[in-house]
Amino acid sequence: MKEGKARGGSVDLESRLLYRDGLILIIDKPAGIAVHAGPSGGTNLEAGFDALRFGLPKPPALAHRLDRDTSGCLVLGRHRKALAKLGRLFSSGAVEKVYWAVVDGAPATDQGRVDLALRKLTSKAGWRMVVDADGVNAVTDYRVLGRAAGLSWLELRPRTGRTHQIRVHCAALGCPVVGDPIYGRGGGQPLHLHARAVTVPLYANRSAITAIAPVPAHMQTVLGRCGWDGHQAGSDPVHATL
Repeated sequence: MKEGKARGGSVDLESRLLYRDGLILIIDKPAGIAVHAGPSGGTNLEAGFDALRFGLPKPPALAHRLDRDTSGCLVLGRHRKALAKLGRLFSSGAVEKVYWAVVDGAPATDQGRVDLALRKLTSKAGWRMVVDADGVNAVTDYRVLGRAAGLSWLELRPRTGRTHQIRVHCAALGCPVVGDPIYGRGGGQPLHLHARAVTVPLYANRSAITAIAPVPAHMQTVLGRCGWDGHQAGSDPVHATL
């Protein structure tokens, strides 16, 4: 296996590195690749983590997860103590995550909060997350950044970390994510959901670590129609410190 290549695939993870220090790595996850192997195996990012050891005896591990079809900022811990600290930060809500999505339609208001509990529903056809008052708490803040005919560009900040949270909450607003085959129209398009930025307050006596992932190619044209000017960081709500 060539250095930086994912086993069973062709993802050069080292070239997708957004941030690196002694405790964590932040990489730009490509859309369409699972973060870890499922029951049927297949290409996954974890299989290539050995290329990201950078001299440590063991490869890094996932501090959180992104859906297969979501792109953008993915945080890895470089060893056990780092993963434990990151786990506490993520579970307490101290990590600020900013997503960009292109959605069909538009929410009723230009900004707001979705506070709808979620529950996993399993059937013979598979599983999905559904809104259920008796489910687990799930909160997402949103604001509209731009519009085009029949489309909106949203910034979303999840305050909890539930599976498919943003996708279900967008659908509940009446504006599912473009390309979502479960909660939206699908239509054979890629999912237009991108983990744009992450801010991790890892060190007590330093500024928080912030990384911004470049907009993936499949979202650039439609974001341009919605008003994105093509700048990778200039208009963001957070700024890279890499």
